[in-house]
Amino acid sequence: MRALEGLEPQSVFYFFEEITRIPHGSGNVKQISNYLKKFATDRGLQCIQDELYNVIIIKDATEGYEDAEPYILQGHMDMVAVKTPDCEIDMTKDPLQVYVEDGRIHAKGTSLGGDDGIAIAYVLALLDADDLSHPRLEVVLTVDEETGMDGAKGVDLSMLRGKRLINLDQEEEGIVITSCAGGARVDVNIPLKCEKPKSGTLQYLQIKLGGLLGGHSGIEIDKGRGNANCLLGRILKGLSEHYDVHMVSMKGGLADNAIPREAEAVIAIDISQKDAVADLVKEYENIIRHELGEKDPDFAVKCREEAWQEQCYDAASTVQALNCLCRLPNGIIAMSKELEGLVQTSLNLGVVVLKQDKLCLSYAVRSSVDAEKDRLCLQMQEIAKDAGASAEVRNAYTGWAYRADSPLRDIIVTVYEQMYGKKPVLEAIHAGVECGILAAKIDGLDCVSIGPDMSNVHTAEESIDIASVQRMWKYLLAVLAYK
Repeated sequence: MRALEGLEPQSVFYFFEEITRIPHGSGNVKQISNYLKKFATDRGLQCIQDELYNVIIIKDATEGYEDAEPYILQGHMDMVAVKTPDCEIDMTKDPLQVYVEDGRIHAKGTSLGGDDGIAIAYVLALLDADDLSHPRLEVVLTVDEETGMDGAKGVDLSMLRGKRLINLDQEEEGIVITSCAGGARVDVNIPLKCEKPKSGTLQYLQIKLGGLLGGHSGIEIDKGRGNANCLLGRILKGLSEHYDVHMVSMKGGLADNAIPREAEAVIAIDISQKDAVADLVKEYENIIRHELGEKDPDFAVKCREEAWQEQCYDAASTVQALNCLCRLPNGIIAMSKELEGLVQTSLNLGVVVLKQDKLCLSYAVRSSVDAEKDRLCLQMQEIAKDAGASAEVRNAYTGWAYRADSPLRDIIVTVYEQMYGKKPVLEAIHAGVECGILAAKIDGLDCVSIGPDMSNVHTAEESIDIASVQRMWKYLLAVLAYK
């Protein structure tokens, strides 16, 4: 029996479960793209699959809607593939283990991919049906949205007729997104000098912290949650101010747009100082736990002895790397002056890994002001240069500006009010969606973003509300049928 069998609407949940059986983390999208292409071909629908594996599927208008303006329905096929430390699922090749609990869909030990698998499920259910009323549908499913929106940047939309686009990547029912931040990725590489330690003089310690809530670096960046990578860097820098610390290894986080929940490092210190170092780590744990309070109540740090290592990095370059990490900004940089409560500019140190004699840091930068985003990236490059490191800016994308005159937004509001007796909330968000990039490709494109309730996206606790999926399906159908 299928885990989601019996849930309504059956077609939506059938396709959603199908998607969870196909590995589709960012950068691993060929299989799901081919699935979408076969889906269209099997139904005689016009389909275009480009060299990036973006897929466009077109379905003609139903009777009575032949003269109506087409709709572009858009979502992305990749997901942030993260899992708990004890999870044995290989997310590059294994299906997810979905289950239902308390009216929500979860995945055992992994992220669910509701962001943005539910968009794919909605559009496949629409394309598969022959009893629904709608204008011409132009479905655009992009790749690698989560790692820089590469699919949206590269997709060719010249064959489309539509001028109104519904993005299905929103994660709160009843809130219609009307604009969003732009962003970029910044990779910082800090060199470290390797040395061969003298046997018997050093003690190796593993310092591991976890228990943090993490979350989406756009949506939850204002929640004050701890960033495991930054906190570990802070602890290690504090130790280096009192003792000669030799870095051996460091890693934390799985995606630059997810606030990291866990991080760990192995260091070498003088064997006579191991107890004092362990005590100082405990002090930092207590200080940070007090600072985080109820924002991250389960924060914890473990310090234990490690076996002898054949190499480590010298104390001078270790200090230089830790100083650079701690000098680089993280979190909220500026709040909007126009919209109360909206984060204007932020960045997130999502991934840290020590490899090939370099400490590599990966950041997701976001801002609704392009000039401010550019200044922040330049600041990071200058800090890195001062530390003898490099900082590369990549995958920059523009934000999606609010449109004062939006006939599509008027329809979205009107239909919502007819169905629920109240207006939806119109909101700008700090997270990124692909509307701004796509709007630059189609002159006069009118966009909104909607979707059902999800929680803890980009984490192994991600879930999606079943009743909300049902309501948003009915709402989407009503919007498409509206004349």
